[in-house]
Amino acid sequence: MGADPGAPPAADRDTRLAVNGEPLDWREGMTVRDVLQAKNYVFKLLIVTVNGTLAPRGSYDDFVVPAGADVKVVHLISGG
Repeated sequence: MGADPGAPPAADRDTRLAVNGEPLDWREGMTVRDVLQAKNYVFKLLIVTVNGTLAPRGSYDDFVVPAGADVKVVHLISGG
């Protein structure tokens, strides 16, 4: 099985992470909130996973994102 195309290359895993397949510089102690701010996500209804684990909305300030993580952010849109 091949490498995940959204994950950062092996050489970057100590200093980067991927957000929806796009690279982002990582720093020690980085949280989900930091990732959202770095990528300018301001929409209120978001679903965030880190390496496949759901980050509960109330934990964004405390949910630490490890180096090399694969972060997925999905906007929830309602309507009729």
